[in-house]
Amino acid sequence: MLITAYVLAAVPVLGIIYIGFNYLFAPAKSAATFGLREIPTGSTAFFEIKGNRDIGTGLILGVAMLAGSAHLAGWLLLAATVMPVCDMLIILRHKGKKGMAYGVHGATAAFMAATSALFLLG
Repeated sequence: MLITAYVLAAVPVLGIIYIGFNYLFAPAKSAATFGLREIPTGSTAFFEIKGNRDIGTGLILGVAMLAGSAHLAGWLLLAATVMPVCDMLIILRHKGKKGMAYGVHGATAAFMAATSALFLLG
């Protein structure tokens, strides 16, 4: 069960690092895929901050996994689940694309919660 947890956890870990780099190097293009109807214009600082947050989050989770601490990885992954949940709620609150809110951010949160359960129960 732990091997499955590690393999599954690699998906959001590598995915969020990839997304973070996209926000750093192509902020306008990446912002358009977030799910909001209106994207702030004139400054990329917000998106660069988001990119930095995403990369850091992925690295923290990845380091816990590489350290071999399944219990810590499970709790960190569960705690990090709040981020896609909040992203989903932000999109819904601002009348963004529901498909992106639920299909990307909600599904990511569910996947992360289920994977964290594998770590914590394993």
